[in-house]
Amino acid sequence: MAERDPLALEQQLCFALYTASRALTARYRPLLDDLGLTYPQYLVMLALFDRGPLTVKDLGQALQLDSGTLSPLLKRMEAAELLRRTRNAADERSVVVELTDAGEALRPRVREIPRTVFRELDTPLSDLIDLHSRLTTFLGKLD
Repeated sequence: MAERDPLALEQQLCFALYTASRALTARYRPLLDDLGLTYPQYLVMLALFDRGPLTVKDLGQALQLDSGTLSPLLKRMEAAELLRRTRNAADERSVVVELTDAGEALRPRVREIPRTVFRELDTPLSDLIDLHSRLTTFLGKLD
């Protein structure tokens, strides 16, 4: 049996994770297009559904996005009337992000997206739960 080249692209864990992430995100795209959301906007919605109003700083930490990436994203979502940004009354330097009624109204449709995507993958739920657990553990080691 021939020895595998450790530098071969197909042998790189980083490449497997990168291509898997891109492929999975592509599966979300048509469903998100129907809602007028990009994938990063979808993640913002999930964070706000889950955690309620958040400061921009806390939202950035939750999504692992810097303010330079997050601010224009939030600005576009605010223009689409999905969320509002307001100065924190307790700390004027801090901005709080919360869903509007229109943003909140998307919750039932957003809830169906993961179910639809994973149903199409035809993979046992136990395998997906195991994969998530392993990736979460792996990410913890990277941090």
